[in-house]
Amino acid sequence: MEKELTIDILSSVQKPARYTGGEFGSIIKPAEETEVTIALAFPDVYEVGMSYLGFKILYHLLNKEAGVQAERVYAPWVDMEAKMRERNIPLRTLETEKTLAECDIVGFTLQYELSYTNILNMLDLGGVPVLAAERGEADPFVIVGGPCVYNPEPLADFFDFAIIGEGEEVMIELMDCYKAWKKAGKVGGRKGFLNEVVKIKGIYVPSFYETVYNEDNTVAEVKALREDVPTVIEKRVVKDMNSIDFPTSPIVPFNDIVHDRIMLEVFRGCSRGCRFCHAGMVYRPVRERKPEVLKELARQLVDNTGYNEMSLVSLSSADYSCLAPLVHDLIAEFKDDRVSVSLPSLRIDSFSVDIAKEVQAVRKSGLTFAPEAGSQKMRDVINKGVTEEDLMNAVAAAFKSGWNSVKLYFMIGLPFETDEDLLAIADLAKKVQYKYYEITGKRGCKVTVSASGFVPKPYTAFQWFAQNDIETLRRKQFLLKDALKVKNITFQYHDAKTSIVEAIFARGDRRLGKVLLTAWQKGARFDGWSDCFSYDRWLESMAECGLDKDFYAARTRGENEVFPWKHVQPAVSRKFLWREWQKAQAQELTHDCRRSTCTGCGVCQKLGVEIIDYKRGEA
Repeated sequence: MEKELTIDILSSVQKPARYTGGEFGSIIKPAEETEVTIALAFPDVYEVGMSYLGFKILYHLLNKEAGVQAERVYAPWVDMEAKMRERNIPLRTLETEKTLAECDIVGFTLQYELSYTNILNMLDLGGVPVLAAERGEADPFVIVGGPCVYNPEPLADFFDFAIIGEGEEVMIELMDCYKAWKKAGKVGGRKGFLNEVVKIKGIYVPSFYETVYNEDNTVAEVKALREDVPTVIEKRVVKDMNSIDFPTSPIVPFNDIVHDRIMLEVFRGCSRGCRFCHAGMVYRPVRERKPEVLKELARQLVDNTGYNEMSLVSLSSADYSCLAPLVHDLIAEFKDDRVSVSLPSLRIDSFSVDIAKEVQAVRKSGLTFAPEAGSQKMRDVINKGVTEEDLMNAVAAAFKSGWNSVKLYFMIGLPFETDEDLLAIADLAKKVQYKYYEITGKRGCKVTVSASGFVPKPYTAFQWFAQNDIETLRRKQFLLKDALKVKNITFQYHDAKTSIVEAIFARGDRRLGKVLLTAWQKGARFDGWSDCFSYDRWLESMAECGLDKDFYAARTRGENEVFPWKHVQPAVSRKFLWREWQKAQAQELTHDCRRSTCTGCGVCQKLGVEIIDYKRGEA
């Protein structure tokens, strides 16, 4: 008999509550009522995975379905993995302690490229063959979804099919399909089921496609191997956010998690058109929830969870058309419950000190802004659409209202960036400090500058761009570090090596599957964690597989180069993205289409979806 996690094991690892389950709000159905079990697998530790809103939504929706049991599983930290391997203990779900091999479907979310080795590791720990080609009739179907699914090719060897786009509706269709196939006697085995699911809009089965390469190693074509499968798989999209259920009784964890608060999704999508932003393109169009719907959801969430903080989440929460009255109403509603309201992101040009004062009435924590670039030239290149004056007005208003610390986010290694542009980041930070002195007559304003290395992503205007090499990124980091040796300015930056590996997998093709497998076999896991990441291991794995990192990361793509992800589409037109790449070079801005004219990205027309913005008619 397989061994269980015992008290002696749990007491010997960090944060044992990661592995126990049984939290308030978790759902367990009787075995006799369960026709299909799906493990929602997050390829990182419990406290990161439990903060992911997408799985909270799917957990709620799937468990509402008759005959469906959705369960959770997270990546065990290295200390727990060592114990599990030593004692031959398989990875199990938290709800009914099924091994992954005992589930019908194991669904991973692809949130960031550096979590990919954890997917392989979790499958192996759960008793599931890592390679899709080696799975037999008794093995579960391994599926993937999430933001990185728009280039799933580096993982094509490991998953059976992918969900492209938003999951609320397609996942229910998938469950119905599985139940029908099972009820009919599992006709045709694994292949028979894949033949059924490929008929569902938004599902991609990689084994039904083949990538053909040119002599120079670029992609010649991605072709369907059968006439009855789509040549292009377009994303699924929920047309009206008010029409779908939102979880109002989420699981309340035993230990602290990254986002340990109520998460209320106010809208989906973004139309700002920042040229570096993958999410801004793949989640289009903007669809808002009605304020009255949000207030009702908020009431239920407060009553059902006991949390004392509520975060209004979206890609750019300050852009919600009804934000000021909504924040005012929520604060008034929950004042007696002592529940505070927070906004995770503030754009400089939509910053309202009045709202910030209202949400931080209890305590003034630091404010965070994301200028993304230091010079106006670079802000125009990336289509940020904000000026230095916007930032100075925002911080001035904040300092007048009592704030004395600011955090500023930037990227380095952007297209067309010079050292002058880089040093403009330091100048901007110093100007913010001086603005504080100007307004208060005092010094001591704390400014934190955070700079991450830019990674080009698919379906952005910068998907053609050759990423800066590691030496260039490091030189830029140290140049900025020297320029920011100023009292009360803190400079934070990430290891440039992780940006290189992220870029390789962001724009990679199927051949990277063997690199992923090799790196995992050499011990790669938790690559997003600096204490686990090994750049040398990745370089060795690339070399052993005969692939060149610079081919994937540091190479400019030609205008007509065929991308490995061309058949998996969020419906943003390539012509539009190329036009944006040209405009970036010319430092030309593109307006926000949300309350103005269409910019021609093609999403609304292709998918038959409309922007839902409650102030749109007033513009």
